[in-house]
Amino acid sequence: MPFAIILAPEAVEDLGRLTANVRTTVRTALETHLRHEPEKVSRSRIKRLRGLRRPQYRLRVDEVRVFYDVSGTTVEVLAIGG
Repeated sequence: MPFAIILAPEAVEDLGRLTANVRTTVRTALETHLRHEPEKVSRSRIKRLRGLRRPQYRLRVDEVRVFYDVSGTTVEVLAIGG
């Protein structure tokens, strides 16, 4: 079952600050990695963050980091940083 991806207002602002080609890469990565298995930890791409309540996870897309939480069938993207 696919997860719903919701971007927090701060994440929308962060995404808008990126260049067009990086923005496209990040959107593709969100669909590829977070739509179906957002909690599947990998060595280089998805990492579960310890010691923090929020965000729970970090997705690495080249030089950009996407911080997000998973709740039920919803992925909430909290911040996108370079």
